[in-house]
Amino acid sequence: MRTYDFTPLYRSAVGFDRLANLLESAARTSQENGWPPYNIETTGENAYRIEIAVAGFKPDELNIEVKENLLTVTGRKTANDDGAGRNFLHRGLAERDFERRFQLADYVVVKNADLVNGLLSIDLERELPEALKPRRIEIGSGQALIEGKKGKAAA
Repeated sequence: MRTYDFTPLYRSAVGFDRLANLLESAARTSQENGWPPYNIETTGENAYRIEIAVAGFKPDELNIEVKENLLTVTGRKTANDDGAGRNFLHRGLAERDFERRFQLADYVVVKNADLVNGLLSIDLERELPEALKPRRIEIGSGQALIEGKKGKAAA
C-alpha cells in the first residue's frame, strides 16, 4: 500500500486540509473486500447514479443513510432466510451482510433509490444554492448624482 505525505500541501495552501483528509480517507478505504460490486456513472451535468448488485436481498433488508456527506448502504439478511432446511451441493451466491460507503461532495443529495432485478440504483444530484450559482452583474454608467448637489449648481 502506498502512503502519501500531504505536509507540503498544508504548508503552501490554505483551506485545502479537507481535500487532503478526503484523499487520505479514500486511500484507506480502497482496500475493502470489493463486495458487493457497484458502478458509479454520470447521468447528466449535475446528476449521478450508483448501482449496486444486491441479488438475493429484499427492500426491507437494505438500508440507505446519508449523514454529513457520507452515503452508507447496508444489507442485513433476516434470520429466517439463512438457508436452514436447504441442502446445497454448491453455494456460490454470496448472501452475506455488507456495508458500502461513498463520500459525497458538498451539495450532492440523494434523489431516489430503486431495487429492480437485484440491482439497487441510487440517483444523486448536485443542487447548488442560489448564492453559489453564477449571476450577471449589471454595470453602471458611473454618473451617480449626489443628493442636493444638482439644485446648487442650477442656482
